[in-house]
Parts: sequence; structure tokens; C-alpha cells
Amino acid sequence: MKTLKSYICGRWHEAASGFVPLVDPSTEETLAQASSDGVDFAAVLDWARERGGPALREMTFAQRGQLLKDMSKVLRDNRDELLDLSRRNNGTTKPDGSFDVDGASGTLAYYASLAKNLGNRWFLVEGDGVQLSKSEGFWGQHVLVARRGVAVHINAFNFPAWGFAEKAACALLAGMPVITKPATATALVTERAIELIAAAGILPEGALQLIAGATGDLLDRLGPQDVLAFTGSAITAQTLRNRPRLQVANPRMNVEADSLNAAVLGPDVADGSPAHGLFLRDVVREITQKAGQKCTAVRRVLVPAHRLAAIQGALAAKLGAVVTGNPAQEGVTMGPLATAQQLRDAEQGVAQLAALETVRVIQGSGRRVDGAGSPAGKGFFFAPTLLQADDARSAGAVHEREVFGPVATLLPYDGSASDAAAIVDLGGGTLVTSVYSDDTVWVGDFLAHGGGATGRLYVGSEGSAAEAPGSGAALPQALHGGPGRAGGGEELGGVVGLKLYLQRVAVEGSKTLVDSVVGTES
Repeated sequence: MKTLKSYICGRWHEAASGFVPLVDPSTEETLAQASSDGVDFAAVLDWARERGGPALREMTFAQRGQLLKDMSKVLRDNRDELLDLSRRNNGTTKPDGSFDVDGASGTLAYYASLAKNLGNRWFLVEGDGVQLSKSEGFWGQHVLVARRGVAVHINAFNFPAWGFAEKAACALLAGMPVITKPATATALVTERAIELIAAAGILPEGALQLIAGATGDLLDRLGPQDVLAFTGSAITAQTLRNRPRLQVANPRMNVEADSLNAAVLGPDVADGSPAHGLFLRDVVREITQKAGQKCTAVRRVLVPAHRLAAIQGALAAKLGAVVTGNPAQEGVTMGPLATAQQLRDAEQGVAQLAALETVRVIQGSGRRVDGAGSPAGKGFFFAPTLLQADDARSAGAVHEREVFGPVATLLPYDGSASDAAAIVDLGGGTLVTSVYSDDTVWVGDFLAHGGGATGRLYVGSEGSAAEAPGSGAALPQALHGGPGRAGGGEELGGVVGLKLYLQRVAVEGSKTLVDSVVGTES
């Protein structure tokens, strides 16, 4: 049986005890084991700070971009192997695995391209300079320089390739070394990706390290120049924020947490219109892609009250046609949940929602099912499940309990943008809210009322129907993050994603001197 290793201090470390099994969620077969026992986390941090950091900071943005370009190529060249590991360890169909693996190489390639525009510089100029006195004798200019610490990345189980790559791309381009810690249960893809990158000799020593297993005392050793970026549950994020050592050392922290994302059908959208078709396609995709195990998945579907029955029928028909099973079986369109714990949580979550007096299951069972191509009783299969609430405002748990699986709830609203925005806001903050309408006034009204409750507003319309990738696609050019329950963080978004790892400095002095120092002289 394969034992996953940690890549630390320029070598591969194999633990001797404390192992956690990694299984195939379609068959429950044990595939590998992982443990970080024996890792000296003080040495890991020293290696990054003393070797990786200085080496990266000596390089310009353009030079660091070349590193990302080479990393992207390695992942592309080994795509088929990574997709197979994803199928076995994550239970993904080929399209779902591609969403992760191609997202990883694509994000690295995007930031490599962005680096060309940043050029041969060691810091970024931010905004225009400003006169600070009666003359240009005292001038100010904000710049962004690399922090002199380590970026520690704790990633979720659902995106072992993209989760690693999207964080690493920003940190490495900004000039910070990375220690990445994937969720142990699905770490096969991450370990292999880093093994391939390390073997290619792309990065300077100490620029990228991997922890396969628990983090031990790593987080308690972080200092004020370090960055901790976490993706996962809101509950775990709160635990991290309350960690005494982190409160004392005050490293910079970014959280991307689960959220109850919403899709809203505008009142102007007619049956059979391009926006109507896009709405149905997107919602079904966002419920079922990766078996609903996405932080950007649609959990609440808002529909004008008088159209609820028609939309319910259309969605139920499409969800009923999904074939749940082992992705190795031809014809399967949705794989299993990733772990036994995820299956238990999904069953408990649906039971909690359905226990509400005004909420009922209208499609699916809310329980484990046997999967096509897998032995009876084996695998963590959960068919697409659609619930419906009679009154959106009294459906408390629907706005509080995220079921991290192929589950969503239909909610009626009165057709006004303000009512839809108020209902969406009951979820406490989303990573993405999608609205479907060709009425620019209605969309603008929704943005005014509801924009503050989300990190990204995805608008589906006739004009975007042919090219829109779905609200769940977190593209590197646009912000990924959201307020409140969603964590309050900001990742990706082009240069926005770099700012987590850069220190903003106000450089003050004579305009001539400041402009010369920061390179803005005429």
C-alpha cells in the first residue's frame, strides 16, 4: 500500500506511525495512508524562511512568473495520471476531475501571464502618488513589497489540485515561500502534483513544501511576517482564529469558508428563453458537479412564487436523469461523496432541513443510495436531492445549515429584487450569488440591495448564455471570497490575489526622490 510522504527541507519524509487511510469513495477500498509524524515543523519553517524566501525575493515578478509557467506545464503534461488519481481518491467523473486539474494548470498559467505585465520589478506601485504638504517637497506613494515570512496553506478535500495551485500561484508570484497542507483524505493528487514539480527542479530550495498529514505545532510557530490561508468549514475557521498563539503573533490570515450560495430567477425570464435555459443548466450543474462538494455550489434557489411549480418540475426532471455511481462505469454522470463522514453529514443535513414544518423533499431520498458500477452497500453515494420551502423567511435552517453534497432548496419570493436580496442575505454572506435576468434595472436594483452580501455576482442573461461557465467557476481573473459566513477573505482576482502576500508601504519624501525610488518619474 502506498504511503504518502511529506516534502520538507529538500527531501521526502516518510512517517513510521500515526497513519490515516485514504480510500476509494466508490468502493471503500483503502488506496494509501498518510501521516506527518516525525516532521520537525520548526525546521520546515526555517528552511522556507532562510532559503525559499530569500531566493524568491531575489527574483523579479517576471522571473517568478516563469516558475509558474513551468509548474503549469508539468501539470498539463501529467494530466491523465492526475485525473486517474482524482477518480480513485476523490470519486470524480472525468469532467469533474478536469474542473480541478485543469483549473490548477490554468490558474498557474494565468498568473504566469500576469507576471509578464508586472515586469522586472521587485515591488508594485499602487495607485497615484499624493502631495502631502504645500508643495511637492513632501510626497507620498503606496507600494507593495513581499512579506519576509512563509505562506502556510491549509486546503479543503474537494479541490486537491486547484486548491493547492490557486494559493501557491499568488504566494510564489508575490515572493513568499509556500508550505501546503492538503486535506489528508484526498491528498493523493496533491502529493503527486508536488512530486512531479519537485522532480522537474523548477523551484528554488525551500520555495514549496508539502505536509501530508496533521500540522502538529506548525501554526503555533507562525510569526507576524507569515500568512495563513485556510479553505474549509466556517467552524474550523473560527477555531483557527481563536488559537491563542495566532492571536499573539498576529500573522496575516485569509479564510475562504463554506457559504449558502443562491441562484435567483428574475421575474422577466420567460420559459424557453436563453436566460431560462441557462438558469436550469447552471443550477443542475452547480448542484451535481463534484457531487455538490464545492464551496461555490448553489444551495438555495429563489423563484418568483407563481412560477415555483413549473421550475420545480423542470429541475426535478433534470436531476432525476443524473446517473450516480462509480466514475469508472460508463454512463455515470455523478460520482460519490468523498468520505464516509461527508455521507453522514449529508444525510444528517437533509434530515435537519426536512424536519422543518414548511420544508419537504421533492426529489431524491436524502439518504445513501447504491451506485451504478459499485457493489451493493459499498461507496458513499448520495443522489441529487431537491427540497422546497413554502415560506422562504421562516425556513431558518435552510439559511443556516449547508449540506455539502448534491442538495439544494427551492424558495419562493415576491418577484422584487429587494425581496430576493433580503432572502439571500439570511444566509449571512455568500461566495457567489447568481441572478438570471435580461432586465438591467432589476439586476441593478438587486446589486444595490444585495451586492454587499456576496463576493461575486454572476449574471446570467441572453447575452451571456452562450459563454457563461456557471456560477461555480472561480476564475483567476475575478475575486474569490465573500463576507460573513463565507470567511471575509479575498483570493484570486488578478493582482488582488497577490496583495495577501505583499506589505503595503507608504513611501514619503520629496516627489523627486520618491518617484525615483519607486520608478514613477516622468
